[in-house]
Amino acid sequence: MAVYVNKDNAEEMAAFIEKIDIHGPVPADETKRQYYYMAKVRKHVEALTEELGRKPGCCVVTFGCQMNARDSEKLTGILQLVGYDIVETEQTDFVIYNTCTVRDNANQRVYGRLGELKRYKRSNPQMKIALCGCMMQEPTVIEKLQKSYRFVNLIFGTHNIFRFPELLNAMFESNGDMIIDIWRDTDQIVEDLPVERKYPFKSGINIMFGCNNFCTYCIVPYVRGRERSRKPEDIIAEIKALVADGVVEIMLLGQNVNSYGKNLEQPITFAQLLQQVEQIEGLERIRFMTSHPKDLSDELIEVMANSQKICRHLHLPLQSGSTRILKVMNRVYTKESYLELAAKIRERIPDIALSTDIIVGFPGETYEDVLETIDVIEKVQFENAFTFIYSQRTGTPAAAMTNQVPEAEVKAHFDLVLQKVQEVSRSRIGLYEGQTVEILVEEKNGQDESLMTGRMSNNTLVHFPGTEDLIGKFVQVRLTKCPGFYYIGEQIG
Repeated sequence: MAVYVNKDNAEEMAAFIEKIDIHGPVPADETKRQYYYMAKVRKHVEALTEELGRKPGCCVVTFGCQMNARDSEKLTGILQLVGYDIVETEQTDFVIYNTCTVRDNANQRVYGRLGELKRYKRSNPQMKIALCGCMMQEPTVIEKLQKSYRFVNLIFGTHNIFRFPELLNAMFESNGDMIIDIWRDTDQIVEDLPVERKYPFKSGINIMFGCNNFCTYCIVPYVRGRERSRKPEDIIAEIKALVADGVVEIMLLGQNVNSYGKNLEQPITFAQLLQQVEQIEGLERIRFMTSHPKDLSDELIEVMANSQKICRHLHLPLQSGSTRILKVMNRVYTKESYLELAAKIRERIPDIALSTDIIVGFPGETYEDVLETIDVIEKVQFENAFTFIYSQRTGTPAAAMTNQVPEAEVKAHFDLVLQKVQEVSRSRIGLYEGQTVEILVEEKNGQDESLMTGRMSNNTLVHFPGTEDLIGKFVQVRLTKCPGFYYIGEQIG
């Protein structure tokens, strides 16, 4: 079970680490082993603090999905306990990029940021730079880093993130050489290490890792590995600890949560796990992502329909509305079966909000295929859709296909799909105008400090006049205006 670091227990946990005997043998147990290395790193950071005359700063930058965000919370929790000051600026003593590689532009962003860090490091030679995450699992990326980015100090991937303390220690004790530790795969799940939550009132929690689907455009199974589910009792224990620490909303995370539990010694379905989670007293909201349409069961629909805690939002990636393209993508469903599933969900849970992912420009896609996608958007009436231009990922079957679509054609098709998505989403979200709804207040509005920002059960954002003492609380808000894909409201009572 993860150990959550907060302002109340940080000193106590640091004192615990201080007592670890770093001159004794390295423990065999993985968790104890990493705490041993935390104790060693803490001594290195203390020496650095004395040298600098201040606490060294560290900035963790997250690219990509919510599972990456969760991994960054793990990195941050460890860094806090070994003595770093967590800062927002990348002009600091230690910068970690937790990378994504789903699309090529994510890789290019990292290379661009590294170029900026190189200039800063020239005038601050004591600075350390680390790279981790999905992008690091690509052999071609490692080759490029070794050739052109020798100033990077530490590189590790997705499978050994739990060994971060050990790798940190190796970085401190090296002679400045680049340290690379990439695992091709693992069957280990080590979650009982420090985690620092971004929000005190809500948290993500990993329930499984990896993916077995091998969609032809997707690099994820190659960089995240095969599916591995956590034991339900470990998940429940961690959620109970979070609720005891003030969490009211949980996001269950996995590449395909609908296939949760299949590889356990005692198999359990995702719907059965949700029923166990719902029984936790004090937990108010349950979210999850991501769901693969081929694995979404009638059992899950019934559990959602009968639940008082599962949020009225379901992310159900479509990717394409063309059955021909879906087959080449290896999505294992058709346009017709997707529409039937969406209709079944809408009928059983009328107040559900459906969001999706759509790829435009997959190899061989024609204008007629794009019209099929637009037809699905119109029929399903998605509240939100994340629309992407196909990104050619080296190592995937789709990257080797010879019928890549010309860029100008893709751009024209993308604009058509995006226009339809925005038209439908605006219409769907606007249906709530005038209603009074419950929202969980999350933060102060970034553009207008007089407004607070919260989220409806269906995931729609609401901005309303309020004060910071409302953060983390549920409030009733009347939705007065829908300017686009969000609401302006006023608190009731």
